[in-house]
Amino acid sequence: MKAIYLAAPLFSEAEREYNKKLRDAVRKLGFSVFLPQEDSNNLGVHGRQRQIYEKNLKAIDASDIIIAVLDGSDIDSGTAWEVGYACARNKKVIGLRTDFRTLGAEGRVNLMIENSLHSLCNSTHELLGELEKIRVGSENPSAEREAP
Repeated sequence: MKAIYLAAPLFSEAEREYNKKLRDAVRKLGFSVFLPQEDSNNLGVHGRQRQIYEKNLKAIDASDIIIAVLDGSDIDSGTAWEVGYACARNKKVIGLRTDFRTLGAEGRVNLMIENSLHSLCNSTHELLGELEKIRVGSENPSAEREAP
């Protein structure tokens, strides 16, 4: 079972609810999912920031794939950091941007983020399709060798 770290903003009720919905959909495909808002941030804030940081680092290091929710007029700073760290660790990072705003000539997201991604999906449906391809490919490793 491949492990996924779900990097996403988690500061509003709407963001937290979406994150849980996305986690549940990804789990249905057979992946394990680390969701910081529940798996580390539940430690509390006061005096525990370092513990949250360390737990999240370990989870990213242990993950096969990072999903980064990149919605908003600007990407959440914590999510951007997680993308950069994961990229530096040679992790597969899949971006999800359902927000239709663009940066004009620069692209859909910050160029440093976009160039750190394995792929950038436009919808939850597209993301789940991409994950399904990864899941099927990992169950049938000969499928990748046979491809032209």
